[in-house]
Amino acid sequence: MLPDDQLPEGTDHIVQGAGVSSDDEEPGQALSSTETKDAPADDGANAFFGRFDELKGQATDRARSFAVAGKDRATAALDDLVRMIEDAAGEVDGKLGSQYGDYARRAAEGIGSFSETFKDKDVDQIFDEARELVKKSPAVAIGVAAAIGFVVARIARSGLPEKTAANDADAPAA
Repeated sequence: MLPDDQLPEGTDHIVQGAGVSSDDEEPGQALSSTETKDAPADDGANAFFGRFDELKGQATDRARSFAVAGKDRATAALDDLVRMIEDAAGEVDGKLGSQYGDYARRAAEGIGSFSETFKDKDVDQIFDEARELVKKSPAVAIGVAAAIGFVVARIARSGLPEKTAANDADAPAA
């Protein structure tokens, strides 16, 4: 403890009443942990965190529903791909031979079995498996994410109208 005439480092003067936390208390006396002078502030914090938890739950539910919808769309797309490959296998048989058509049918079977496995899994199982994959081999996960991002960007770009020189000539000068 410092002597009464010596101030702590960085202090240039004494602020009167700085050690008093209430008019009823002695200087330097602190509230016990059972005393709550800030009860309204606690109610506000509880309300805030209660609302935060509610919104977090809603966001989780929404994300789950989007994930389920995405899973359903992905499996439907895989099923369409399987049908397309199976249809193409017949044409490949006629043009290149049955050996190449069999390759296409085996590829379709592999995609079909993956699609069935994917359909049977719960969204939480898929997320857990994805987390494990990222933990085991993060480089592969980053590569797959980059490839998927590239494909999605190409698909999105193909849906946008092309900007041509004729369009640029019609545009007003800035």
